[in-house]
Amino acid sequence: MDRHTKEQRHKNMQAVKDKKTKLENLVCEMLWNRNVRFRRNVTDLPGKPDIAIKKYKAVVFIDSCFWHKCPIHYKVPATNTEFWENKITGNMLRDEEVNKIYQNMGWNILRIWEHEIKDSLEVATNKIINFINAAKN
Repeated sequence: MDRHTKEQRHKNMQAVKDKKTKLENLVCEMLWNRNVRFRRNVTDLPGKPDIAIKKYKAVVFIDSCFWHKCPIHYKVPATNTEFWENKITGNMLRDEEVNKIYQNMGWNILRIWEHEIKDSLEVATNKIINFINAAKN
């Protein structure tokens, strides 16, 4: 049983951000300070990547451990389990489909987990920069 009313739960879920999150802002600031130029949340690309550099055909997605079912940190919610399993599985299937679309387009795609950024912003930033540099060649 949910502790919140339907209206309260709806309000909580509406507050969940899908772009310009704190982690995304941290990564983007680090990249920008290291002279990496990019676009954020590009709506005309599949899946609206968090970071995109069309010139190098490179996209980066920052995946939340909960919403994208991190194999290390994901825990099934105790309530409304069937709903959440269907929702999260749908997200994973969409991620796979988006990956295939980019592969078919000949683009480079990097998915980085939220916990990688939390563990070490510097290491995560370097991983993204190395990915972008590889895409240049």
